[in-house]
Amino acid sequence: MTRTAVATTAAPAALGPYSQAIVAQGLVFCSGMPGIDPRTGTVPDGIEAQTEQALTNLEAVLTAAGSSMSQLVRTTIFYADVDDFAALNAVYERFMPDPPPARSAPANVRLPRGLLVSIDAIATVGES
Repeated sequence: MTRTAVATTAAPAALGPYSQAIVAQGLVFCSGMPGIDPRTGTVPDGIEAQTEQALTNLEAVLTAAGSSMSQLVRTTIFYADVDDFAALNAVYERFMPDPPPARSAPANVRLPRGLLVSIDAIATVGES
Protein backbone atom coordinates (compact mmCIF):
# COMPACT_ATOMS: atom_id res chain seq x y z
CA MET A 1 0.00 0.00 0.00
CA THR A 2 1.30 3.42 -0.98
CA ARG A 3 0.98 6.19 1.59
CA THR A 4 1.55 9.80 0.58
CA ALA A 5 1.99 12.60 3.09
CA VAL A 6 0.14 15.85 2.49
CA ALA A 7 1.57 19.18 3.59
CA THR A 8 0.45 22.72 2.90
CA THR A 9 1.46 26.11 4.29
CA ALA A 10 -2.22 27.10 4.03
CA ALA A 11 -2.80 25.18 7.29
CA PRO A 12 -0.77 25.12 10.50
CA ALA A 13 2.28 22.89 10.61
CA ALA A 14 1.92 19.77 12.73
CA LEU A 15 2.45 20.38 16.46
CA GLY A 16 4.20 17.02 16.80
CA PRO A 17 5.56 14.03 14.88
CA TYR A 18 2.66 13.53 12.48
CA SER A 19 1.56 14.56 8.98
CA GLN A 20 -1.20 17.05 8.26
CA ALA A 21 -2.77 14.23 6.26
CA ILE A 22 -2.01 10.91 4.60
CA VAL A 23 -3.52 9.73 1.30
CA ALA A 24 -3.91 5.98 0.94
CA GLN A 25 -6.21 3.77 -1.13
CA GLY A 26 -8.42 6.57 -2.42
CA LEU A 27 -8.92 8.17 0.99
CA VAL A 28 -7.36 11.12 2.75
CA PHE A 29 -6.94 10.84 6.52
CA CYS A 30 -6.60 14.33 8.00
CA SER A 31 -5.01 14.89 11.39
CA GLY A 32 -6.78 17.08 13.91
CA MET A 33 -6.93 20.60 12.51
CA PRO A 34 -6.64 23.19 15.24
CA GLY A 35 -8.09 26.68 15.15
CA ILE A 36 -4.65 28.22 14.63
CA ASP A 37 -4.10 30.89 11.99
CA PRO A 38 -1.37 29.43 9.74
CA ARG A 39 -0.10 32.88 8.70
CA THR A 40 0.47 34.22 12.20
CA GLY A 41 0.55 31.13 14.42
CA THR A 42 -2.00 32.78 16.71
CA VAL A 43 -5.12 31.23 18.22
CA PRO A 44 -8.27 33.33 17.72
CA ASP A 45 -10.51 34.08 20.69
CA GLY A 46 -13.73 32.13 21.14
CA ILE A 47 -15.22 28.88 19.94
CA GLU A 48 -16.81 30.36 16.81
CA ALA A 49 -13.57 31.90 15.53
CA GLN A 50 -11.53 28.81 16.37
CA THR A 51 -14.06 26.48 14.74
CA GLU A 52 -14.12 28.60 11.59
CA GLN A 53 -10.31 28.61 11.47
CA ALA A 54 -10.11 24.85 12.10
CA LEU A 55 -12.55 24.19 9.24
CA THR A 56 -10.69 26.61 6.96
CA ASN A 57 -7.49 24.72 7.79
CA LEU A 58 -9.19 21.39 7.12
CA GLU A 59 -10.43 22.67 3.77
CA ALA A 60 -6.86 23.73 2.85
CA VAL A 61 -5.45 20.30 3.68
CA LEU A 62 -8.22 18.54 1.76
CA THR A 63 -7.52 20.75 -1.26
CA ALA A 64 -3.79 19.99 -1.04
CA ALA A 65 -4.69 16.28 -1.00
CA GLY A 66 -6.84 16.55 -4.13
CA SER A 67 -10.09 16.35 -2.19
CA SER A 68 -12.69 18.78 -0.88
CA MET A 69 -15.26 19.36 1.84
CA SER A 70 -17.91 17.83 -0.46
CA GLN A 71 -15.96 14.54 -0.32
CA LEU A 72 -15.95 14.26 3.49
CA VAL A 73 -17.23 10.96 4.81
CA ARG A 74 -16.34 11.26 8.53
CA THR A 75 -15.30 13.95 11.00
CA THR A 76 -14.46 13.97 14.67
CA ILE A 77 -14.69 17.21 16.61
CA PHE A 78 -12.77 17.37 19.86
CA TYR A 79 -13.77 20.38 21.92
CA ALA A 80 -13.03 21.70 25.36
CA ASP A 81 -16.42 22.79 26.72
CA VAL A 82 -19.74 20.97 26.22
CA ASP A 83 -21.50 24.34 26.64
CA ASP A 84 -19.98 25.38 23.27
CA PHE A 85 -21.85 22.65 21.36
CA ALA A 86 -24.54 24.89 19.80
CA ALA A 87 -22.10 27.63 18.80
CA LEU A 88 -19.68 25.09 17.34
CA ASN A 89 -22.51 23.42 15.38
CA ALA A 90 -23.67 26.74 13.91
CA VAL A 91 -20.24 27.32 12.35
CA TYR A 92 -19.72 23.66 11.39
CA GLU A 93 -23.04 23.53 9.52
CA ARG A 94 -21.98 26.39 7.19
CA PHE A 95 -18.98 24.38 5.96
CA MET A 96 -20.61 20.97 5.52
CA PRO A 97 -22.02 19.50 2.30
CA ASP A 98 -25.48 17.99 2.03
CA PRO A 99 -25.69 15.32 3.24
CA PRO A 100 -23.19 16.07 5.99
CA PRO A 101 -20.55 13.46 6.83
CA ALA A 102 -20.85 10.99 9.68
CA ARG A 103 -19.48 12.56 12.86
CA SER A 104 -18.63 12.15 16.50
CA ALA A 105 -18.00 15.02 18.89
CA PRO A 106 -16.40 14.21 22.24
CA ALA A 107 -16.51 17.14 24.64
CA ASN A 108 -14.53 18.24 27.67
CA VAL A 109 -11.27 17.37 25.91
CA ARG A 110 -8.08 19.08 27.03
CA LEU A 111 -6.25 20.36 23.95
CA PRO A 112 -2.73 21.83 23.67
CA ARG A 113 -2.02 25.57 23.58
CA GLY A 114 -5.38 26.38 25.18
CA LEU A 115 -7.20 25.40 22.00
CA LEU A 116 -10.97 25.08 22.21
CA VAL A 117 -11.47 22.78 19.19
CA SER A 118 -9.67 20.36 16.87
CA ILE A 119 -11.32 18.60 13.93
CA ASP A 120 -10.03 15.51 12.14
CA ALA A 121 -11.55 13.97 9.02
CA ILE A 122 -11.62 11.25 6.42
CA ALA A 123 -12.56 12.06 2.82
CA THR A 124 -12.44 10.43 -0.57
CA VAL A 125 -9.84 11.55 -3.12
CA GLY A 126 -10.26 11.85 -6.87
CA GLU A 127 -14.06 11.88 -6.96
CA SER A 128 -16.45 14.77 -7.09
